[in-house]
Amino acid sequence: MPHPAARLRTILPGPGRTALGATLAGGVITGLASAPERMGRLLRRRFPTVAVTGMTGVGKSQLADRLARRTGGEGVAEVGSAVMERRTRRSRRLQGFRFLVVPGDNAATRLGALDEVFHDEPVDGVIHVVANGYATPRRTAGTTGAATATREQQLAAELDDWAITAHRIASMAVRRDRPVWLVIAVTKADLFVDELDEVVEYYSPGSGSPFGDKVDELRALAGGAKLSVDVLPVSSQGGDRGSAVPAKKASAMVDALATRLAQLSGHV
Repeated sequence: MPHPAARLRTILPGPGRTALGATLAGGVITGLASAPERMGRLLRRRFPTVAVTGMTGVGKSQLADRLARRTGGEGVAEVGSAVMERRTRRSRRLQGFRFLVVPGDNAATRLGALDEVFHDEPVDGVIHVVANGYATPRRTAGTTGAATATREQQLAAELDDWAITAHRIASMAVRRDRPVWLVIAVTKADLFVDELDEVVEYYSPGSGSPFGDKVDELRALAGGAKLSVDVLPVSSQGGDRGSAVPAKKASAMVDALATRLAQLSGHV
């Protein structure tokens, strides 16, 4: 009985064998070339990227640390970092999120980070962090002494900061063929625990508040069907001595945010 290879040589003339070899080789090359792309899509589905934005002093890094289950001994960046920070949340199901914490200072590094997460390599979702006017004031570069700012000034600064970020979110949303999701995380909830409902309403679309009106403008620019908006309170400092939010409740707030991110990303 002839060997299979001999049968192949008998059935196919010389040019046929050459064509078959070229086809097989081309298939292998195509498969190898597309492998990184397929792996990239798989990684993106299991670990979507999330931009964490907001003005300086609102607690973006602390919130990202809580979401990534990091502790103070794991190289947490200095508060007010001027570079983009990266965090990863992993679960036992090999799912999670890659967080990109955009600097809050209005500097060239911040603008470059905004371009990266919204234009160069667009993220899958956004957590925009606000603090109800309780952001920690920062000194102007080159100055000394304690920084001071009224709550009204900080609320106005939040609006200015949001205008910059919202413009980039709208630009990204109109280029995408699938909806973009946004979660507005209201941090420092331990400072206004008795007013949570009113504060969440202030940041919500359709509320008629200064911030709510800005969110409505964003949805109009991006297209309401292309942008989902959630508003959730969190307390990264909850459980500390003297905090009005017990540790268990603070953890529950962060867990609720993580659960919502999983829902928006299709993990659950």
